[in-house]
Amino acid sequence: MSHPKTAMLIIDMMNKMDFDGGEDLLTNTLPMVDRLVALKNRVKEAGIPVIYVNDNFGQWQDNAENIIEECRKKPGKEVIEKILPDEDDYFIIKPKHSGFFGTQLDILLHQLGIDNLILTGIAGNICVLFTANDAYMREYKLYVPKDCMASEKDSDNDNAIQIIKRSLMADTTPAAELDLKKIEEKNHA
Repeated sequence: MSHPKTAMLIIDMMNKMDFDGGEDLLTNTLPMVDRLVALKNRVKEAGIPVIYVNDNFGQWQDNAENIIEECRKKPGKEVIEKILPDEDDYFIIKPKHSGFFGTQLDILLHQLGIDNLILTGIAGNICVLFTANDAYMREYKLYVPKDCMASEKDSDNDNAIQIIKRSLMADTTPAAELDLKKIEEKNHA
């Protein structure tokens, strides 16, 4: 198989969910996380790299393990336990909403030879949307499975999906229907 041209981003899933609105986000994330885990497993089986892009929660030491352990002590631990990074996954720490702002994400994607991004995670109407916008501006082809992102309010999530689909030209096919082989073949044709 040739080198993958696709990467999967898992955005802010290592999350404390201990903020105002966090309980609603947790409620909406719990039904989504199993679909996300299933997609991650398919992606890894296809040889596609997985990159966690996560808020630093004010921790500037760039230590993924510390962030994960801190989040595991909070209400979001039920989600975290299901979607922990594997040893061969990448972990990018971000200071703001977009995974591209103030991070080495774009450099990593270029070094990996990535043209397509599968974006997943929380909150759909903030960090996933902002990351999708910045990815679109950098001319990545976007796949944002509409059933692998969650927000505090379903209506906010639905609005974000519409913006991502209409304005950022993303494919929002549900995760189980996403044809990873076809995505890769498009770029190797």
